[in-house]
Amino acid sequence: MKRQGDIIIDLSILFASLEVSLPVFAMVFLGAILRRLGWIDQQFVNTASSLVFKATMPTLLFLSIAATDTGALLSLGLTAWYLTISAAIFCLIWLWALWRCPHDERGVFVQGAFRGNCGIVGLALSASMYGDTGLSLGSIMAGGIIIVNLVLSAIVLSVYSSTASSRPRDIVRDIATNPLIIGIVAALPLAWLDIQLPGWLLTSGNYFASLSLPLALICIGGSLSLASARESSTLALSASIWKVIIMPVIGVGAAICMGYRGAELGIMMLFFGSPTAAVAYVMARGAGGNERLAASIIMLSTLMSLFTISAGLLVLKSVGLIQGSSG
Repeated sequence: MKRQGDIIIDLSILFASLEVSLPVFAMVFLGAILRRLGWIDQQFVNTASSLVFKATMPTLLFLSIAATDTGALLSLGLTAWYLTISAAIFCLIWLWALWRCPHDERGVFVQGAFRGNCGIVGLALSASMYGDTGLSLGSIMAGGIIIVNLVLSAIVLSVYSSTASSRPRDIVRDIATNPLIIGIVAALPLAWLDIQLPGWLLTSGNYFASLSLPLALICIGGSLSLASARESSTLALSASIWKVIIMPVIGVGAAICMGYRGAELGIMMLFFGSPTAAVAYVMARGAGGNERLAASIIMLSTLMSLFTISAGLLVLKSVGLIQGSSG
């Protein structure tokens, strides 16, 4: 029989999930309403998406990596294992897409099915459930997976892009010139050498970087339509199932077999189960992919994750593999 304390813990995680996810829905719906009212149009969506992809999101990633504790990054362990399993699941999703997904949609589908919102949803829930432990360990994992996700996304989107060459040399060039990857690479020397940026520059950079998520989510809402949602509903549902159900089952199952328990296992559940990141929409547009399919995957996976994350944690706690909140 479930104890009252367990029920309180489960509800706290559900409420934490809602606290993180509801603002995402609110901004997306705001974008849809603004488009409906005629206050924004397709030209605004195109311009704002380009601004996010080329400037504000690279700035956000630059500042995040520059502030990373590289001393902690040198302690590989769990993070290296998590990144390896994530890359393996990416390959599995791609193989599945070769069999079941139309050629032109494969890049957007694969990216949407594996690219989790770890830097926001995963990290926020880890801090909520495990306090300082969740925040410190989650920050290391988030920094690593951001880089891996960017590289893998750039590869799969380039292969199926209608506007980019799929030759290996051209794919490498596209990766090397990707503004998001440039932002991360530029920040690595600062993080490694522990160079502190001037306060005024950090403040200005944070102002600019903070535009990234609101603009991206408003553009997602402005791009949504019932007709396109119906057309891509099967693919969006399939990608969402991969992201918030199959991926965490595989990832967490492998972690259990490797002997992970407690906070480490719980944090991996939160990261593997995170819904598709909003930046997937930005990169899909940048590669000339089906941005409406990307938007549908983001919306559906976010909605599903409200239930799947809570259910996953409940199962792990019921069998004694993780404990309750320590924060």
